[in-house]
Amino acid sequence: MSTAAPEDLAGSLTGQAGLGAPKQIEVLAGGRNNRVFRVTLGDGTAVVLKCYHHDPRDPRDRLQAEWRFLGYIGARGVRNVPQPLASDPAQHTALYSFVQGRRAPSADADLTGQAADFAIAINGAPRQPRDLAPASEACFSLASHIDIVDRRVARLVEFDDAVPHVAAARAFVETRLNPVWRQVHATILREAQARGVAPDAAIGREIVSPSDFGFHNALIDEQGRASFLDFEYAGRDDPAKLICDFFCQPELAVPLNHYDAFTGKVAAALDLAEDDLWRARALLDAYRVKWVCIMLNEFSPVGARRRAFASAQDHEIRAARQLRTAERYLDLVTS
Repeated sequence: MSTAAPEDLAGSLTGQAGLGAPKQIEVLAGGRNNRVFRVTLGDGTAVVLKCYHHDPRDPRDRLQAEWRFLGYIGARGVRNVPQPLASDPAQHTALYSFVQGRRAPSADADLTGQAADFAIAINGAPRQPRDLAPASEACFSLASHIDIVDRRVARLVEFDDAVPHVAAARAFVETRLNPVWRQVHATILREAQARGVAPDAAIGREIVSPSDFGFHNALIDEQGRASFLDFEYAGRDDPAKLICDFFCQPELAVPLNHYDAFTGKVAAALDLAEDDLWRARALLDAYRVKWVCIMLNEFSPVGARRRAFASAQDHEIRAARQLRTAERYLDLVTS
């Protein structure tokens, strides 16, 4: 992570972009893994400074993933995203255009249709997903989806004893999460066997995916048009994972009554196979379990440091909230 002051980073990047010196800089709320600032220029124009979290134990290059993704989809005419202006890879920092809008109050049919349109547009011609690196935790077989959740569940033994409420988090993992995941895991393999799907078989089609896709990473303008943000995990991936990401993201949940319309629209445009759609439906509970694990990252050494980097909110309050949210979200799997 950068050790330079945001003011210095903003001045360097606005200069690199030919925008002149910043007049004002202020923190934008909502960043969980990064620090994000609104930078006002001398003419009143606003741009966004994004300082990406970086940890030697987490090899993902979030800046590079977002920058390349925006370049790829920009070449295909996608404009309802932040425009990349300047970057400093050594400082894990970049400058983007400022997107006006408000958070979506809910995920209705119109917005869900716009999300489907976005998934289709980023896969526009020429379709060359292999021009991008794999998305974060990309999956190219049924087994790889299962393995990723397996690894996330297994890592939950590495909780940091210094994090508040860690004993309750450990008990939740042992008595509730682990049994649920064993059941979900077995169900997926049983359904795959009945369908004649070999877990290790490669998927038939890769697509471009924003990853972490949902309305928690969107802003809605006054005309109701959605722009999408935050592509630090983007790349090429399984279309089933894009669908699971979209419907399992818990912060601003997309109701499952939109599932058929969304998947039907995307499947028709991207020529998805029946196995792609089966895999998405079969993996929904696995991705719910994965999200529970992500919520519990608060209790891991790396996760706690990343959250502290992005936010100064009281640690005890944050840990208690994440545990309550994980408990509630797991009920979606067991209900």
